[in-house]
Amino acid sequence: MKNIFLILALLFLVETAQAQLFSKERLANLENFDKQRWSWGYFLGFNNYDFKFDYINETGEPDIAVEANGGFNVGLIGDLRINEYFNLRLEPGLYYTERNLIYPGFEEERDFLRETKSTYIHIPLLLKISTKRLNNFKPFIVGGVSTSINLTSDETNPEDNNVGRFRMTKNTYYYELGFGIDFYLFFFKFTPSIRGVFAMSDELVRDNDPNSPYTSNIDKLSSRGVFINFTFQ
Repeated sequence: MKNIFLILALLFLVETAQAQLFSKERLANLENFDKQRWSWGYFLGFNNYDFKFDYINETGEPDIAVEANGGFNVGLIGDLRINEYFNLRLEPGLYYTERNLIYPGFEEERDFLRETKSTYIHIPLLLKISTKRLNNFKPFIVGGVSTSINLTSDETNPEDNNVGRFRMTKNTYYYELGFGIDFYLFFFKFTPSIRGVFAMSDELVRDNDPNSPYTSNIDKLSSRGVFINFTFQ
């Protein structure tokens, strides 16, 4: 699913950029848009989250398989212009995703399957570095740090995997890297972008039993994901 998202988004960016580059239309839309000190907008998009496991005892085979399902994003944008090429952005949003963990060695689904449905309030602070505007589009790269609040973490719930509940921490910290293209349309600026997100903190809440087959061999559990956002300003 992640590969499909990436391929579709890349094709869209390439096709749209080619249309802008080779179009005979040279009228500049929203000529003064980037001269504003502040600008605002919103975004809609898709996400594909995965897990990265670090094990205490490496066996050569992954202890846990991850089945990642796509999710959706929605949020707001606040953009501070630093100069012609640099912008500082705050993009708080609501992100919903679902991942299934499959533990080999169990026979019944209630034992080998753990569903982790997560609803995040995700708050990134990003530095956007743009090229010079070309006709009605402007490519850019973006990077920064972020934090999220997992509203469905069950961090303080006393129940654990013994009753089928996989627990995660409520707060997580990430770094982010991505790229995109600003398209200046007649009435607004439209921006498709792709961003990779990588958790820096351990998100696992371990089971009460120190010998639990679900958490005892996990040294660190961290999320990683791909965001495809469509921004309107």
